[in-house]
Amino acid sequence: MACSILFQYFGGIRKMLNKFKSFTVLALSLAIFSQSLPVAAKDAEENNQTNSGGRWMKGEYHAHTTQSDDAEGSQTLENVLNNSFDKYGMDWMGISDHLRMSSRDDEGQLVPGGPIPLSQGIIQYQAPKMKQLQKKGKYKNKIIFSGFEWDMPTYEHVGIGILGDQAGSSKSLKAGNQFEYLFTNQDEKMFNSTDVAIWKAQDQRANKTPQDARTALAWLEKNYKNTSYAILNHPSRKKVYTISDFRDFNNIAPDVLFGFEGMPGNQMEPDRGGLNLTTPENRTYGGSDYMLAKVGGAWDALLGEGRQFWNFSNSDSHFEISENRLYSSGYWPGEYSKNYTWVNGSTMQSVLDGMRSGKSFSVFGDLINALDFQAKGGSSKVDMGGDLKVKEGQMVNITIRFKSPKKNNNGDSVKVDHVDLISGDVTGKAVPGTPAYSKDTNDTTKVVKRFTSKDWKTDGEGYHIITYKVKASKDQYFRLRGTNLGENVSGETSNGEPLIDSKTDIEDNESRFAEINNRNYKDLWFYSNPIFVSVEERTHDNH
Repeated sequence: MACSILFQYFGGIRKMLNKFKSFTVLALSLAIFSQSLPVAAKDAEENNQTNSGGRWMKGEYHAHTTQSDDAEGSQTLENVLNNSFDKYGMDWMGISDHLRMSSRDDEGQLVPGGPIPLSQGIIQYQAPKMKQLQKKGKYKNKIIFSGFEWDMPTYEHVGIGILGDQAGSSKSLKAGNQFEYLFTNQDEKMFNSTDVAIWKAQDQRANKTPQDARTALAWLEKNYKNTSYAILNHPSRKKVYTISDFRDFNNIAPDVLFGFEGMPGNQMEPDRGGLNLTTPENRTYGGSDYMLAKVGGAWDALLGEGRQFWNFSNSDSHFEISENRLYSSGYWPGEYSKNYTWVNGSTMQSVLDGMRSGKSFSVFGDLINALDFQAKGGSSKVDMGGDLKVKEGQMVNITIRFKSPKKNNNGDSVKVDHVDLISGDVTGKAVPGTPAYSKDTNDTTKVVKRFTSKDWKTDGEGYHIITYKVKASKDQYFRLRGTNLGENVSGETSNGEPLIDSKTDIEDNESRFAEINNRNYKDLWFYSNPIFVSVEERTHDNH
């Protein structure tokens, strides 16, 4: 609903476009919108005691403001940031308005002269307002960033961020303007003619075909290899991707396209996550995309190639309940879903580096608020996203350490029922054109161990600690998921696997809103990113 194009073009837009005059970009020297390291919650601070050189930070890259025409008028930039930081304790936020024509400014007022390209709206309104608010003393020690949500030609939505040499600088913001010119179908007249002349000399526009989508990703990899990201949003919603597309994208831009929104936003929709549509493959399971929720499914197929391809969660916030009380869509950022990312530093670049590292986990309903997941072999130890190199036959010690808050944002007590350790073989990257390149399953993936409270010890700080040993015999990966549900809960789980989420269809609006919220908070999950284990064969002495 909210994620679909509700108000892509208002009536009379074409006339307004013709009246629009070329815009000369005001040179903005915007530094990244933070000065020092964000202060995390007390539990995260405690968790930091077991690590060094960084800290866990809560945040997301996918929330909308009034500059997206399908967001409610109350969803101003300041309201989004107030809720994200002041009410729900986020440490960083990436705003991600639609990269389309934008009719409103950051306060929801109509743009004088008619709609403008979003990238221009970021330059004119969003970025200066972020700087202004922080100069006033708001959001102290928080990191704020302007990304955008791109309609990838012939495919789906992609969360894009271009940090460049300095996130938020005039040069980086101009790069977003260039991306919109090159890779959307906006009228050329909507861009500065001097800029267009320069861009034409460098690249051709590419905004219609599957190959154009690949051209855009290659452009990011070439020009912003380490300073941009492209994350696939709600990938199963429209069933427009094949696993071959994912492999192509990651091959073309491995440093930029390194993950997907496996735990989609819009959890307040009657169709949970907006994904419950036509087939089992484009519905949510425990709130998660089928690609993530299915053991041995698409994500496991990619991990089985050893790809560094990570899972993320987001709010996709447009509005929670519409102003006319007819519709519901998504929670505020940090209210229901969170990403915890290990960050070394205090800038958006530090956050991006943490996201790319894979040392992160995602959670619904604050089921947990701290997680250490490590594998050790001999004197070597790695965390999520890492690759532990061991000898054949060597013992690998896996340690899981997690805790939950006393209550979540719904006021509920939260408790993990069980944690699954999931593993699959790593066999190397599939070759384009072979059957393996089109295979979207990993037949070796399974739950190798299910841990309950009988299997963990709890220390004085409330951390539950699990240890597990496995003998290294082949290249593998290990990942975690956990839930508050038992193994067989009617309508929710079967043998520990999440079931399809049913649509909450109640005629009375207020009753429907309440039941949707209850549905979501009784069905909570977390997912970790994987640890890889690479095995070196022993050499045999024949003498």
